[in-house]
Amino acid sequence: MVLQGCGFALVWSIRRSYWWPISGWLAGEIILAVLAVVLAYTSNWFCYWAVQTLGKQWTYAARVIEGHELITQGPYAVVRNPIYLGMFGLMVATGLVLASWWALLLAVILFAAGNQIRVRTEEKLLRDAFGQKFEEYARNIPAFFPRIQ
Repeated sequence: MVLQGCGFALVWSIRRSYWWPISGWLAGEIILAVLAVVLAYTSNWFCYWAVQTLGKQWTYAARVIEGHELITQGPYAVVRNPIYLGMFGLMVATGLVLASWWALLLAVILFAAGNQIRVRTEEKLLRDAFGQKFEEYARNIPAFFPRIQ
């Protein structure tokens, strides 16, 4: 979580300069702004959809509660960790608007490293709780980035 947070801190704190390839070009700035808004909106919606799909099973801390079910529908049919994908999209959208290109690149690297650690930890809980059912789900659904069919 700390590494993911550092990624967000970078895109908020290292201000954008004119080192972006399209900086200073009006059409490029418009394209970048539209891309950022669309990415932020869809990422936020994806997070919301994932939390709604989890319902009472959603918690801030990774844990398995009594009566816990393996959720495989909704956004969980696209990726196993849709909230983290949505967070990543929000961080990138913010970085496109606010951060310098190198800060965004470093933020992506930090987020990816933190995400890998977090996903492994959480998926170990699910493997222990659901065994073969989770293994089959993990074989068919990617952890973070959706497969392009």
